[in-house]
Amino acid sequence: MNRRLEQFLAAENITQAQLADTLQVARASVSHILAGRNRPGFDFIESMALHYPELNLDWLVTGRGKMYNNESISLTESVQPTAIQKKITKITVFYDDNTFQDYTQ
Repeated sequence: MNRRLEQFLAAENITQAQLADTLQVARASVSHILAGRNRPGFDFIESMALHYPELNLDWLVTGRGKMYNNESISLTESVQPTAIQKKITKITVFYDDNTFQDYTQ
C-alpha cells in the first residue's frame, strides 16, 4: 500500500506533510506508512475516505481497480444541455489545501 499512497501523493501533487495535516495525523505516521514500517489503521483509511472521496479505497488498500472512483464515468453522459449539445472537455477541482486536479476528456 505504501507505493500506492506514494502514487496518490504524486497524482494530487501534495507532500507527506500536507497529507498528514489534512488527515490530522502525526507527520511521522505518514512517513512510517510510506517507508513500509507501519500499516495504516482503520482511522487513517477512514480519514482518507472522508477527505478524498474521489479516491478508490479498494485501489488504495488492495491495488484493484483505478486510483479514482470517477475515472470510468463519462461526464458527458450525465450532463444533457437542453438547447445545444455541448461536451465537457475539462473540469478543474480545487481543494481546501490549495491543490487542484484537472480532469480532461
